[in-house]
Amino acid sequence: MAAPLADRIRPKTVDEVAGQKHLLGEGKVLRRIIESGDTPNLIFYGPSGVGKTTVAKIIAEKCGKKLCYLNATTASTADIKEIVASIGGIDAAAGILLYLDEIQYFNKKQQQILLSYIENGDITLIASTTENPYFYVYNAILSRSTVFEFKTLSVEDISSVLSRAMNLLSADGKITLSEENRKKISRAAAGDVRRALNMLELCFMLTEGAGASEISDSTVEQILSNNSVRYDREGDEHYDTISAYQKSMRGSDPNAAVYYLARLLAAGDLPSACRRLMVCANEDVGLAYPQIIPIVKAAVDTALQVGLPEARIPLANAVIAVATAPKSNSAYNAINAAMADVESGVTGDVPRALQNKHFDGEGAEEKGQNYLYPHNYPSHYVNQQYLPNNIKNKKYYEFGDNKLEQITREYWEKIKHNKDM
Repeated sequence: MAAPLADRIRPKTVDEVAGQKHLLGEGKVLRRIIESGDTPNLIFYGPSGVGKTTVAKIIAEKCGKKLCYLNATTASTADIKEIVASIGGIDAAAGILLYLDEIQYFNKKQQQILLSYIENGDITLIASTTENPYFYVYNAILSRSTVFEFKTLSVEDISSVLSRAMNLLSADGKITLSEENRKKISRAAAGDVRRALNMLELCFMLTEGAGASEISDSTVEQILSNNSVRYDREGDEHYDTISAYQKSMRGSDPNAAVYYLARLLAAGDLPSACRRLMVCANEDVGLAYPQIIPIVKAAVDTALQVGLPEARIPLANAVIAVATAPKSNSAYNAINAAMADVESGVTGDVPRALQNKHFDGEGAEEKGQNYLYPHNYPSHYVNQQYLPNNIKNKKYYEFGDNKLEQITREYWEKIKHNKDM
């Protein structure tokens, strides 16, 4: 059985890798590391199908080490120990380069097992992840590694790969692909070159089986409709879908919110679905129901841990909870107003009572800090100035009209009225 097209056309050199010029262009750091042949521990961060595995294989070939591969979604501690057992063997005389895919699925104990072998140099680690490594990779491994972010491939990058792939599939030129259809496939892949190659290979097989000389529009349309959502992560539809998703939650329409969630997940855009959900919980629900924030965070953590397709379940719970929760943007408005003043230069000295003063110099005009500790007073409140003099009466926060904030407003009005008299 022939290897998949994506494997047959996999680049053998840095210059053949599509995109990633910010990492692999002339003089760029990762390219210089590869050319040196002296490989440190690396973490590759970015979406699927953008060249992380390919670059790892090029590095292994260049440095002469034995390449071992593990996928953290299925690998166990026993798999790690099996690789460790091969250290010092004939085929690993130059050392072992371990490519660990989806490292975010390794728990802390599994990552700690690797750490000791990374520290003594027995194993050089190249780990890849589609999630932010600063949230999901053990700090001790992060501190011993260099992180490189791989970007989504452009339509032009993928189109050039498809041109090379057609030359391989139809070496005699008997089957052709129009530029327009090549662009269609490139756009439908949403930055994932592996997906684009899989769709092209299927189009070619159907065309060859039918005895045709050109991959037809109808064949391309059929494959695209069955294998991808019409959703370009860099195009207008991407931003329109995300905008509609958040605005539906803000507008308290759970039906629309869960529909746009489905569109994002069908396109494989789990990060955008999670990020916008957390933003909406804080920006649009906020102080009307602040308990929603840890609830949403727990749902997002669960979704990222289990991955798709199961991630749809905790996210649906959280999206519907946000959509149906009471709304308040009072905190959002408050921080925006405060940021506007700070950025426009509205500043002033911190009141003396709040300064970090432990002693007064001989030249101090005012002696003593005179800070009043609120917990020493009834109801844990005492009237004193907190803002700088020039904006001491400024109000950034206005209580929202929801039940929770109005209860809070009434509480503080009662306390402060009694104390400020």
